[in-house]
Amino acid sequence: MEPLAARIRPQTLDEVVGQEHLVGEGKPLRVAVEKKHLFSFVLWGPPGTGKTTIARIYARALDAELFELSAVSAGKDDIRKIISKQTHGRSDVLIRDEKPKVLFLDEIHRFNKAQQDFLLPYVESGELTLIGATTENPSFEIISALLSRCRVFVLEPLSLEALRAIVKSTKIKIKKDALDWLMGYASGDARKALGMIEGAMSLYGEVTAETLNKALESPHLRYDKKGEEHYDTISAFIKSMRASQSDAALYYLARMVEAGEDPLFIARRMVVFASEDVGLAQPTALVVANAVFRACETIGYPECAISLAHGVTYLAQAKKDRSAYNALRAAQADVLSHGNLPIPKKIRNPVTKLMKELDYGKGYEKYPNESYLPDKLKKRKYLK
Repeated sequence: MEPLAARIRPQTLDEVVGQEHLVGEGKPLRVAVEKKHLFSFVLWGPPGTGKTTIARIYARALDAELFELSAVSAGKDDIRKIISKQTHGRSDVLIRDEKPKVLFLDEIHRFNKAQQDFLLPYVESGELTLIGATTENPSFEIISALLSRCRVFVLEPLSLEALRAIVKSTKIKIKKDALDWLMGYASGDARKALGMIEGAMSLYGEVTAETLNKALESPHLRYDKKGEEHYDTISAFIKSMRASQSDAALYYLARMVEAGEDPLFIARRMVVFASEDVGLAQPTALVVANAVFRACETIGYPECAISLAHGVTYLAQAKKDRSAYNALRAAQADVLSHGNLPIPKKIRNPVTKLMKELDYGKGYEKYPNESYLPDKLKKRKYLK
C-alpha cells in the first residue's frame, strides 16, 4: 500500500493547502498553470511543504512528460536516458508535436558543479524543462548559469491551520491532545505529521498522544536525510554549540556522521554559526569554520569527521556575541519599513561634473562627528 502522504496527495492546485502566495488566485504558479506557461523553476523551502506535489500538478496541467529523479542517487547517465528516450519511434530527435519533457530533480543541491554543468545546455535549449526542489539556499547550491535560467519560488513552513486541514483530510480519528502533539512535533512539515500518524496506526492501531510518543521511540523511525530527524538533529547540534556544551554538540555531530549526513551540510551550518552566534566575541571563529568547510570539500569522509569535531569543539567553547547578527536584522527591518532612503550627498560618489555641481561628495570627512545614515535614521543605533 502507498504511504499515507502519497494517498492523500493533492491532484490540483485547488486541493493544495498552504502556499497561497504561490498557488492562490492571481499568484505566479497559479497563473503559470492556467496559461500553460512552460518554464524552468526552483522550489526552495523546508521539507513537507508541497514541493513534489506542486511539481507534479504543474507537469500534469501542461500535459508534459514528467521524469522524477533524486540528485542523491542520479547522475549524468540518467539525464542522457531522458534526453534520448524514444518518442514516436525515433530517438535523439525533437519532434515538433511531442510532449515537453519536464525533469523534477529533488534535492538539486546534491548535484555537484560538473553534473549541473552537464544539465545546463539541455535546460538552455528547452529540451528539458527543469523543476528543482531544495531545502538549501539556491544562491549557494546552484551554479549561476543554471540558476539564471530558472525562477525561484520560496515555500513557507505550513501554518497550524494548514497542518490541521491536512491531518483532517486523512479521515483518521485523532484526539485533541494527539493533534496538539502533532502540531508541535511537525513544525510546519506535513510529511512529518503524516508519517507519525501512519506510524502510530501501523504499530498500535490508533492515534493518541501515547501511541505517537511510542511510535517516535520506535527503531522503525530512522534518521532520514531528507527531513524528519535530520532537522531535529541539526537543531540540537546548533543549540548545543550555542549553549557552549561541547559534549552534546559532539554527540549530535557523531549521530549525523554515522547516519552519512553530507559533511558540507554540517560545515555550512558551522560557518553560519561562527558569524551569527560567536560573532565579534571571537572573530577567528569564522576563519576556523571556513577552514573546516574547505577540509570537508577536499578530504571528505571518513577523515573530514575529525576536522568537523575540531571545529565543533572550538565553536562550542568560544565566547558568544550576537550583536552583529542582531544589528543586521534591525537594519534590514528599517530597509523594509522605510525603503531606499536618500543617501546623504556628502558620501555620494561624484563621478561626473554634474554630480560635483550638485554637491555630491562635498563636505566628506573620513572621521566625522555626525552620522552618515540617511536623515530619517540619524539617531538609529544598530550595533549595541
